[in-house]
Amino acid sequence: MTSPFVFNIARLADFDQRTQTGPTPLRIGPEMIGIPEGGEVTVDATLSDLGGGVLVNADVRGTLSGQCVRCLRELHPEMDLRVSQVYATTPDFITGEEDDGEGSGDDVPVVTGDELDIIQAVIDEAGLNLPFNPTCEGGCDDAETPAPDGVSGEDEGKLLDPRWADLEKFL
Repeated sequence: MTSPFVFNIARLADFDQRTQTGPTPLRIGPEMIGIPEGGEVTVDATLSDLGGGVLVNADVRGTLSGQCVRCLRELHPEMDLRVSQVYATTPDFITGEEDDGEGSGDDVPVVTGDELDIIQAVIDEAGLNLPFNPTCEGGCDDAETPAPDGVSGEDEGKLLDPRWADLEKFL
């Protein structure tokens, strides 16, 4: 299976525009909504040669799958993420000097061989931009929304909060 997030940079020009479509090898997104493993994604990427590195600007589009946290209805909105990441092709790309093993705090992903994989940048961007508690667009239909306590049809004014039940003896 070929990942749409992997780009061959062996013959990279100064500026290269590429579009790749295919199934995602991993689930992308938070727990309640995301692109499932094997879901179709399209990656429109611009790869720019920086000498000792490669700048990737990519638009990732796909269909999300999840549930509304209020009414539990299935959700399938479209996702459009923008990813921008620099990848080093040499170990001294950022500092200009050989790595001394201490680490400079600049965690720039390194290209292995002739292939560049942007999947981790896409996962990080999805985690920052997709909702952790997705809801229906335009609000949920109240007729289908379960009651908050899970008991429908009871008079809410007569229900006592069990945390305050012992205070009733002081009234």
